[in-house]
Amino acid sequence: MKKTLVTGADGMLGSEVVDALADTHDVVGIDLNELDITDEDATRSLLLDVSPDCVVNCAAYTDVDGAQAQRELAFEVNARGAGNVARAGAEAGAFVVQLSTDYVFDGGKAGPYIESDAPSPVNVYGESKLEGEREVERASADSLVVRTAWLYGHRGRNFVEFVLDAAAAGHPLRIVEDQRGAPTNARDLATILRELVVRRPRGVVHATNSGSCSWFEFTREILEAAGRRGVTVQPIPSSELDRPAPRPKNSVLSLERLSSILGWAPRPWQEALREYVAER
Repeated sequence: MKKTLVTGADGMLGSEVVDALADTHDVVGIDLNELDITDEDATRSLLLDVSPDCVVNCAAYTDVDGAQAQRELAFEVNARGAGNVARAGAEAGAFVVQLSTDYVFDGGKAGPYIESDAPSPVNVYGESKLEGEREVERASADSLVVRTAWLYGHRGRNFVEFVLDAAAAGHPLRIVEDQRGAPTNARDLATILRELVVRRPRGVVHATNSGSCSWFEFTREILEAAGRRGVTVQPIPSSELDRPAPRPKNSVLSLERLSSILGWAPRPWQEALREYVAER
């Protein structure tokens, strides 16, 4: 079986990727306690020792608001760390898969973003992930950047859990209605990544569940899936939220290239959400 190294293997996405690959690949999962990807020498040493056929880099600094105050840390992990993994992967002869984000776009486009649209991030997190994309592209021609969005999963805090915890506590919710994206189940994304590892396309590809919604619409669907009725949900404009990092108004990603590569389209976000809620 092909050997695949997964960084960030204990995280929300990394743990799902390890599980998705387990039956068909020789998977080596590592997390921060085993490797700090910002350490170039340690990263090179580990990858050359493992000698994988493929590397899927799920390690990242993901605190969007925190990145505004911790710019250097965000860039250290998301840009230079990604570059370290890609350079070491290239030296080991591995196909490198780098996870990125819808937040590389500014949200000004009316329709879904395609892979060739010009990035223009509006926050530090997006800037750091965009620089990570560039580091990977410079380091390895045998690489793929996978942009995803609005990720939730069974390991770690996420928006679905925030909504359901608030509902359980009887708290009313004030939710943004003027930001639009595609909620993505981490398990579905891991299945997509498994297929991309097999097919090994190059360049950039967008990968989310199908369809799109606002955060307000997402919230209502979460409550419906959980059978939580009678919860007060007030739609608000993003201007009413006092958050350090601005968000793009539209970050819907086109799935045309992904569907062409796979031969099938990801399932609708509503179906993936209902399955997640049922498994909690």
